[in-house]
Amino acid sequence: MNIDFDKMNGLVPAIIQDNTTFKVLMLGYMNKEAYDKTLETGKVTFFSRTKNRLWTKGEESGNFLNVVSIKEDCDQDTLLIMADPVGPVCHTGTDTCWGEKNEINDIMFLKHLQDFIDKRHQEMPEGSYTTSLFQSGINRMAQKVGEEAVEMIIEATNGSDDRMVYEGSDMIYHLIVLLTSKGYRIEDLVRELKERHSDTWKKH
Repeated sequence: MNIDFDKMNGLVPAIIQDNTTFKVLMLGYMNKEAYDKTLETGKVTFFSRTKNRLWTKGEESGNFLNVVSIKEDCDQDTLLIMADPVGPVCHTGTDTCWGEKNEINDIMFLKHLQDFIDKRHQEMPEGSYTTSLFQSGINRMAQKVGEEAVEMIIEATNGSDDRMVYEGSDMIYHLIVLLTSKGYRIEDLVRELKERHSDTWKKH
């Protein structure tokens, strides 16, 4: 990156966004030294204009911001940093500097689960149930989706709503595993549903 630190007297604004929830957590400023330290340590470091020194977020509270990625904007004078926060971000004790709760949206958890299953597929750790599913082969994975779907239907027609939700969750989990094994993600199903929702869609 070629960041223009000279445009604002050696400082650039750095927007911090949660990598999981996508909530904007805070805004700080970095000089070249703070930026370099952020890259070196993997923890967001700002230049404090009030203290006139470098300041690593969490150096006193332990509520660090662990860097996931850094992007510059089109004018090369603003940074967008995706981070995993450790605890509340604001000095007042709130999750964000705007007093918002930093909670993952329920539907967005599907992406988080997909990312987790992707990682399992890449690393294949021993002792993991997800790993054992990948190792069992495509036929067994497809069978598990069918089994869970049947169990959900049974609960929907002759069981309890709580158990229906439980079995439906099992079905979605095993469906994501199956999709992953075929090189797809849950977002591919979402794109298909979005296409079907358009006025121009025609059934294949």
